[in-house]
Amino acid sequence: MNIYSILSFLSAFLVFGVGVFMGMDNVKILLDIHAILIVFGGTIAVTSISFQMDRIGIMLKVFYIRVIKGYKVNYAKIIADIMTLSEAYKKSPDSIDPILKKIGDPFLTEAINMLKQDYLTNEELYKLLNLRAKTIHSRYVEDSKKFKAIGKFPPAMGLMGAVTGMIALLQNLGKPGAEDSLGPSMAVALVATLYGIAFANLFVLPIADNLADSASENWTKNKIIIEGVKLIAERKNRTTFSDQLNSYLLPMERVDWSKKDRAA
Repeated sequence: MNIYSILSFLSAFLVFGVGVFMGMDNVKILLDIHAILIVFGGTIAVTSISFQMDRIGIMLKVFYIRVIKGYKVNYAKIIADIMTLSEAYKKSPDSIDPILKKIGDPFLTEAINMLKQDYLTNEELYKLLNLRAKTIHSRYVEDSKKFKAIGKFPPAMGLMGAVTGMIALLQNLGKPGAEDSLGPSMAVALVATLYGIAFANLFVLPIADNLADSASENWTKNKIIIEGVKLIAERKNRTTFSDQLNSYLLPMERVDWSKKDRAA
């Protein structure tokens, strides 16, 4: 469980709640069924029309794994794992199977298995893995764009709720005592707008940004794996491995293989 992400969500809602409730005499006005139905029900309905709901479910699952469970790509570990696989592959291709099971990265597992089967030239394997990495990346980017598109629905639904509330308000203006209910009626009409803006900016759009960041991380990881598999196939030495794979990382993130050798 990623306690930091959970605390971030709680702090965001806490700041929002304190900011809203501190300026209100009657917080019960926010519990408006009309606004809830239009904003949340309308957003779900429009989303289901615009996109396949099974894809939305998959995106939410990715968000749960990445944010709530705290999954994060460890580039240094990926590089170290590839270099370990390389040393084992030089001795015997079959000796890498136990190591591969412990690693568990699906793209790395697939790439190494394709290398072991030896039915493609090195160049063909490199092109095929690049194509698969691009496909995965484009799908992740599309998913993040879908969530950004969903982010425009709640404010629109909120505006719709505000408009319907204003229509009901204007209908009653000519009735006796209407001036006394003018302020409360306008407040109720604007509750839907508040719901829409809050739901979009505190939940939907942050998920979209997180998915975009996840797509970028996954793309870098897969590029490292592709380069690593290419170097394994070419049976490059450790120095070449370290220099080329570390080129994908910042200086503070790089793996110092010499230190690992001394530690061993």
